[in-house]
Amino acid sequence: MTDDVIYRFADPAALGAAALSGAYEGEAHDRADGFIHCSARDQLEGTLAAHFADVERIALAVIDANALGGILKWEKSRGGELFPHLYGALPFAAIMSVHILRRDEAGGWRLPEDL
Repeated sequence: MTDDVIYRFADPAALGAAALSGAYEGEAHDRADGFIHCSARDQLEGTLAAHFADVERIALAVIDANALGGILKWEKSRGGELFPHLYGALPFAAIMSVHILRRDEAGGWRLPEDL
C-alpha cells in the first residue's frame, strides 16, 4: 500500500520539542510497541475515537510519506486494516504541516477541512 501523505496524532508539546531537535521520537506507547503509530487519511476518525477519548487537545502532523524511505512500513493492525508504522524517528523535515485540534461544543473532534 502506498499513500503520499500519512498522519500522526501527537502531544503538542512533544511535536514542538521535535521542531527544535529535528526529529520526533514518538511517545511512551510508541516506544513500548517499537514503532511510531501513524494513520492514513480515512483512518483518522477511528484513531481519534480509539486512542484519544480523554484528550481535549491534540496535534495532527501531516507527513510526506515519500520523505520517509525505509522506516515506513504498512502493517495490519486494528481490524486487520493496514496502518503506516515508522521504525525510526520521524524527521521533522518530513512534516508538511501541523494542526492543533480541540473538541467542538458537543465534545467531538473536528478535523481540518483541507486534509
